[in-house]
Amino acid sequence: MTKVRWGVLGVARIAVNRVIPGMQAGEFCEIAAIASRDGERARDTARQLGIPKAYGSYEELLADPEIDAIYNPLPNHMHVPWSIRAAEAGKHVLCEKPVGMDAAETRQLIAARDRAGVVMGEAFMVAAHPQWHRVIELVRAGRIGKLLSAVGTFSYFKLDADNIRNKPEYGGGALYDIGCYPIKTSRMVFGEEPVRVSAAVARDPGFGIDMLTSAVLEYPSGHCVFTCSTQIALQQSMRFYGTHGRIEPEIPFNARPGGTTRVIIDDGRDLNGGGQVVEEIPACDQYTLQGDLFSRAIREGGAPPVPLEDALCNMAVIDAVFRSAATGRPVTPDPMG
Repeated sequence: MTKVRWGVLGVARIAVNRVIPGMQAGEFCEIAAIASRDGERARDTARQLGIPKAYGSYEELLADPEIDAIYNPLPNHMHVPWSIRAAEAGKHVLCEKPVGMDAAETRQLIAARDRAGVVMGEAFMVAAHPQWHRVIELVRAGRIGKLLSAVGTFSYFKLDADNIRNKPEYGGGALYDIGCYPIKTSRMVFGEEPVRVSAAVARDPGFGIDMLTSAVLEYPSGHCVFTCSTQIALQQSMRFYGTHGRIEPEIPFNARPGGTTRVIIDDGRDLNGGGQVVEEIPACDQYTLQGDLFSRAIREGGAPPVPLEDALCNMAVIDAVFRSAATGRPVTPDPMG
């Protein structure tokens, strides 16, 4: 299969440090160009990563006829506008999470994809990682009995006023940046959509972003409870509890590229780990897997790892969290508005 020639919009840290190196290691990806509104930064990054072409504007990259697909890691408020422009230029698009600022924006993206006839999806790399495939397999097989509860945390501490995560106009805040992960992974493992959401949000008085968000997602089969924050110590966990046990990936979201991962299964016989076993997942890079799966969808047809329809459902839950916190009442997620 011919490799897909990718262009990258911007020089975001996640792209430079994780996604581009991961995709360059893939079987079906070629990172052929990168663009920045600062041409020198684009050229420096291209030299650093061995990328053949560097452009001083996003428009130049989209006009390049040798580019098949675009990876969009721009700030959240720029995801939809530039993904639409890429689709209109005939490029397939892998857009970082969350794909939009709300469900309405995501529906605009779906319409643009359909008009252009391109492949477009959300870059939730966890959906490609074998540790999550194994968690889902074990839960479906009844290893922990009937799944009733998921409990998640995701946090870091960042008070830098210049960081885009602390700018509400850029789509900053804990829920957009990291709270989307417990939502996505609980939806994956339950295999259902939440029917009701209740939430509380604490906002930073200076930045205005949600610095602490907690929510209860009510699924038909059980509950997910999670907390995310940009102002508490670094932590991530995702635990799933059933009638006969517990299962959790040891590092659920930022698994080390190229390293083995561990899935912990505990039958709950005692509190000292007497019923605990650990499965090791072979070394892999979830960004490599994501890029190759998306590239295969382009070349061979079929859906990308996270289609926009799934992204829309995740975005609807994010919307519901914000609405519930604002109104003090439970909210039913509605992907259609």
